[in-house]
Amino acid sequence: MIRRLLQNPTTLIGAILCVLVVLGAVLAPWLAPHDPLEQNIIDRLQSPGGDYPLGTDDYGRDVLSRILWGARISLVVAVASTAVAIVIGGAIGMVSGYIGGRFDLFVMQVMDVLLSFPSLILGLIIVALLGPEMINLVVAIALTAVAPFARIARAPVLSLKERAFVEAGRALGFSHVRVLFVHILPNILSEVLVMGSLWMATAVRTEASLSFIGLGVKPPTATWGGMMRDGFETILDAPWLSIFPGLAILALVLGLNMVGDGLRDVTDPKLAGT
Repeated sequence: MIRRLLQNPTTLIGAILCVLVVLGAVLAPWLAPHDPLEQNIIDRLQSPGGDYPLGTDDYGRDVLSRILWGARISLVVAVASTAVAIVIGGAIGMVSGYIGGRFDLFVMQVMDVLLSFPSLILGLIIVALLGPEMINLVVAIALTAVAPFARIARAPVLSLKERAFVEAGRALGFSHVRVLFVHILPNILSEVLVMGSLWMATAVRTEASLSFIGLGVKPPTATWGGMMRDGFETILDAPWLSIFPGLAILALVLGLNMVGDGLRDVTDPKLAGT
C-alpha cells in the first residue's frame, strides 16, 4: 500500500505539502525569525524582504512568524475535530447499522437533520453559543462531521452483518460488542480513514472561515483566517497580509485532498489494477 502511494505523483506531492506544513508548525519556535506577538509600530506594513521575508502587518508583527505559529492552530483543530468525529460518528453509524429496524431509521433521520445544515453555518451557531475558544472550535467542527461519518460507517455494516464470519461469531456466543469492534470494524476502517483525511481539509477551511469572521481563537493568537481578516482592510496597500496566509491554507487543504484521493485509490479494490 505504501509503495503504491509513493508511486502516485499526485499523492506524493500532497504528502510533501502536508509534511512541510507539519514541520513548519512543529519547528515554529526555531524557524520563526521573530516573536509572532511582538509589535513594532516603526516597522508596520513593511513589504516582504530584509528582516521580514513576508513583510509585517498593521501592528509591525512578522507575517512569516505568525504563519508558522498559526499552522499549529489549524493542525490541532483539524486533527482533534476529525478524530472526535470519527469516534462518535463511526460508533453511531456502526451501532445503528448493526441494530437496524426502527432504531436505525430514527438515528438516520437525526443525521439527516444535521446534514441539512451547511457545515459552516452549523459551526457558526455552535461557536456563537459556546464562545470563541479552541476547544469550542474543535467541538463545533466535530459536530458538523458526525453525520457524514455515521453515514460512511453505517453503509458497509448493513452488508457485513449478514456475512458468514459474523454469523459464525454469533453462533460461537460472541457478544455484540466483540462482533462490532473486533470483526466488523477492521473491515470498514479503511473507508472511515479515507473519509477522515478528506474531512481534515474541510476542517481547516471551516476553522479559517470562523476565524475570518471573528469566531475563531481570540487575538492576538495567530491564526490563518484571522490574519486574512486583519489584512482585508489594507488589501490594496498591503496585499501580502492576506495573500500569504491564503497560500498557506491552500497548500494544506490541497495536500490533504491529494493524500485522501491517493488513500481512496489504494484502499478501493475496484481501482486496484489502475
